[in-house]
Amino acid sequence: MGSSFYLVIVGSRDDPVYEADLGPSSKAPPVPEGTKKEESKHLNQFIIHSALDIVEEVQWNTTATYLKVVDKFNEFLISAFVSAGNTKFMLLHDTKSEDSIKTFFHEVHELYLKVLMNPFYEVNHPITNTHFDSKVRLIAKRLL
Repeated sequence: MGSSFYLVIVGSRDDPVYEADLGPSSKAPPVPEGTKKEESKHLNQFIIHSALDIVEEVQWNTTATYLKVVDKFNEFLISAFVSAGNTKFMLLHDTKSEDSIKTFFHEVHELYLKVLMNPFYEVNHPITNTHFDSKVRLIAKRLL
C-alpha cells in the first residue's frame, strides 16, 4: 500500500485556495463503499485546519520558509511551507522524508507564483486551473 499525501494551499486571508488528495489513504479505517473518499476528505480538512494555528505560531519564530513537521495527529504528520506573501502550503502525510517534501514545496511554490503572475487570477481565490492541478500531481508522483 502507498503513502497518503494531502496538500492544501491556504491564502493570506486563511481561505483555502487549492487542495488535492495526492495518494491513497492506506491508514484510513475501512468504511462502506461510496463514503470512504468523502469522510477521508473531511478528516484531512479537519486535521489541516487544526494545524493552521500552529503554523502561524511557528512562522513568526523563524526566518525559514520551510517549517518542516509542525504538528502530528495520530500517525499523520503535517509539514508546512510559508511564502513571502503569507500563503501557507500544508502537507498532511504519513511518512517522514524531509528532503523530498522540501523539494516538493519549492516546486509547488514555483507553480503557484506562475499562477499569481496571470493577470486574470485574483489573489486568494480558488485555483481551478486543470494545468496547475496536473503539474502538482506530477510533482507529487515524482517526489513523494
